[in-house]
Amino acid sequence: MPLLIALPEEIGLDPRRLEHAYDLLDQWTTGPDAPVPGGVIAVGRHGKLVEPRYFGRQGPEKDAPPLSRDAIFLMASITKPVVYMGAMILVERGLLNLSDPVARYLPDFAAHHKDATLVQHLFTHTSGLPDMLPNDKELRAAHAPLATFISAAIRDTVPLFLAGTNWSYQSMGTLVVAELIQKLSGRTIHDFVQREILDPLGLRSTRLGSKGLPPQRLVRVQTPDWHGPDFGWNSSYWRELGAPWGSMFSTPDDFAVICQLLLGGGKFGDVRLLAPATVGQMTTNRLDDYPDLPEPIRRTQPWGLGWKLNAPGTPGALCDVLGRQVFGHTGSTGNLMWVDPATQGFCLLFTLAERVRAPWRLAHLSNAVASAFM
Repeated sequence: MPLLIALPEEIGLDPRRLEHAYDLLDQWTTGPDAPVPGGVIAVGRHGKLVEPRYFGRQGPEKDAPPLSRDAIFLMASITKPVVYMGAMILVERGLLNLSDPVARYLPDFAAHHKDATLVQHLFTHTSGLPDMLPNDKELRAAHAPLATFISAAIRDTVPLFLAGTNWSYQSMGTLVVAELIQKLSGRTIHDFVQREILDPLGLRSTRLGSKGLPPQRLVRVQTPDWHGPDFGWNSSYWRELGAPWGSMFSTPDDFAVICQLLLGGGKFGDVRLLAPATVGQMTTNRLDDYPDLPEPIRRTQPWGLGWKLNAPGTPGALCDVLGRQVFGHTGSTGNLMWVDPATQGFCLLFTLAERVRAPWRLAHLSNAVASAFM
């Protein structure tokens, strides 16, 4: 079941302060030349959700219809922590060890001196793997299947540094984790995520890839200049590929359930997906586990097992007015979300504006929302 809807004041939120966030997004999405085509703000606390507020249009086209209440958003990199949750399910079942070399499970991964890379390095972006493959654009333009990306990520990637000695964001590390899930479970990553996470939680509007979702509900997002019409984020190819590093689709109502699951220590309603201790490891700074990682990196780039930790005072902060206990993620299609165990609250900001064009917009919205928690 989705979270119950509540008025802001019923869950300790100041509605007047929350209006600051709504006013900003309304301003940025108003008019045919608006910098943000559309977006939604959803805020929850204590197991309840304030009615999400929708602004703007369903796509970047000037004649796009208004953003609908049942719109389904492309989550981009917010896909990653959900995939990592799937891997932690296998850890809890005794099928995967974070402290093992990746090559124990995928022998071909040892190529190019990656034999000492541990599974946990893939979770914390300390593996040294590149973010994307060198021929990523060419593979997308050729409509390559996911198996081609997986094979290249395992066999062909050359690490940028020795694992555990530095930090560099790596989508290909998430892809290797997806292959670990496929090999150990004997199921596709799409089927595993669906059956082990989404179905038990009743998330009917969430999929890894758009197959099975009503196409009229899918938003269209701003895309980078190099994206072609047949392989960009809005193309059928990319939507249906279900890339584990960035092709999940969801709604605020559905993803609010995942936030509440984490606040509940791995349990939502009668469904327990993870143990409290596992959630604790996923949502605290695991960079402290690496003796060869420089201290400034551990302090300024805190990362859990798949989840980004808030680092106030740095350009990558999830929120300026909340502490380091906050965890969440961002997405290149214009998304930012965080969960705060201290207030038992969460914030979901899903937009249609390419994040790199003006990341400060999401930061402003995040701060305005956080200020409403009393």
